[in-house]
Amino acid sequence: MSGVLLWVVCPKGNAAAASLLGLGGGKLGRQQRPGRVRVAAMSSAVANPVARTSEERVYEVVLKQAALVREQRKEREKAAGTDGLSNWDLLNEAYDRCGEVCAEYAKTFYLGTLLMTPERRRAVWAIYVWCRRTDELVDGPNASHITPKALDRWEQRLNDLFEGRPYDMYDAALAHTVSKYPVDIQPFKDMIEGMRLDLKKSRYKNFDELYLYCYYVAGTVGLMSVPVMGIAPESKASTESVYNAALALGIANQLTNILRDVGEDARRGRIYLPQDELVQAGLSDEDIFRGQVTDKWRSFMKDQIKRARMFFDEAEKGVVELNAASRWPVWASLLLYKQILDAIEANDYNNFTRRAYVGKTKKLVSLPIAYGRALVGPTSTKVAELTRI
Repeated sequence: MSGVLLWVVCPKGNAAAASLLGLGGGKLGRQQRPGRVRVAAMSSAVANPVARTSEERVYEVVLKQAALVREQRKEREKAAGTDGLSNWDLLNEAYDRCGEVCAEYAKTFYLGTLLMTPERRRAVWAIYVWCRRTDELVDGPNASHITPKALDRWEQRLNDLFEGRPYDMYDAALAHTVSKYPVDIQPFKDMIEGMRLDLKKSRYKNFDELYLYCYYVAGTVGLMSVPVMGIAPESKASTESVYNAALALGIANQLTNILRDVGEDARRGRIYLPQDELVQAGLSDEDIFRGQVTDKWRSFMKDQIKRARMFFDEAEKGVVELNAASRWPVWASLLLYKQILDAIEANDYNNFTRRAYVGKTKKLVSLPIAYGRALVGPTSTKVAELTRI
């Protein structure tokens, strides 16, 4: 689990996303269009408030964050600690340090952020660094020493940060960011919850469980960063629909990372695949650990890749609604991650011993394509269709 691009690319190369497509078991037979699922899900929640799907739980967070944006809250009232954020020399240095981290660990995304306004660029860097530091708690060099209490302390530190009491320079940059943009603390708390899952859970019995995990470790990034990236003034889309697209891109990237890293995760005793769908495909944990590419495995993988691509398709609808200066890095992320799925297919679905990756040449080719798509905004959706690969 490594490296990240923002808006909805996880800080965990094998963990990051959120979904609006078919929940539950089966091989995709129950998948529906996101809008239909959402309406049905919310109706079900009203009828039976106790039995809620993961999508219903996450959608509550979406509604809360969207409400903040509609209120156009550009600044938070801080009860205390604002003096620590008023030293502009130190604050500028803090943002510069965040930019250096982003440039080192997310080169492609960093290039895309350079097209943003300086304020948005720096804010996105600050969010990226916090996500990366959070991820490093369970996947970094000291991960073996991390305990639930350590994550509790990290969450308390987050609370202090949102109250304007940063612990260090990186915290100061994020504290300043959340004071300027309508960013809610819940997605940050939920990402920490995803780290807690990594400490205690290595199997997911169905896609509903996996969906919630994907939201925790990556879909949250979309909710954090969309308020900073901004929605195009000419957009007619609802705020909720843009956030849902961010969640869809997150789940797509996360599922892609999971499918890419099946072998790597298996060697660590982890299987991030829906257990019920494995059983329906005639597969077991032992088959994963054995690592043999069979016809059953190919069939299973085709269904999983199909699901991930459906999420990518849904995400594209939201990218065009973003502020013009923010679209390029998101398109770059989307196009590059979609190509990982192509690479898995090119490897004959051998994700046990072969790692699917996008070569440098393909990455370079993707950047101008992403830039071209970024020029297409909310009022030019028909043009967008014509420019698709």
